Amino acid sequence: MKREITGRHVALMFVGGFGIIIAVNVLLAVSAVRTFPGVETASSYIAGQNFDANREAQEALGWDLTATVRDDILHIDFTDRGGNPVTPETIDLRIGRPTTEAQDLEVSLHHSGTGYTAPVELGPGRWRLDVLATAEDGTTFRRMMALHPESTR
Repeated sequence: MKREITGRHVALMFVGGFGIIIAVNVLLAVSAVRTFPGVETASSYIAGQNFDANREAQEALGWDLTATVRDDILHIDFTDRGGNPVTPETIDLRIGRPTTEAQDLEVSLHHSGTGYTAPVELGPGRWRLDVLATAEDGTTFRRMMALHPESTR
């Protein structure tokens, strides 16, 4: 026995289909807003006005930065143009995932003679390191880089 499709069945399929689409869109929108880390800068226009001057001052320092994670130890080295170690006046850094702040870590650096080390427990995958250092003359050094933890275990 065949069932006849009535106008009521078509209306229910129509409402049900669009209901699913709307529910998924709401779920994705709520998830996107909840995981959005926030504003990077209060005023992009003001930050853009100083960008070239800040970049030139940083390049004049001649600093280079290398960072690696091996066996749950973060190694950071600042060097000048000649490859000699540099000791910044201040260092602030943040380690986290590139797409969310949910796993951001506070790191306490220890000076290890020529560089800096810190114990970190990073899971597998890609991590982002944001470094903000200040030279003795007050020049700001900023670097954002990807980290890929290695292990010798």
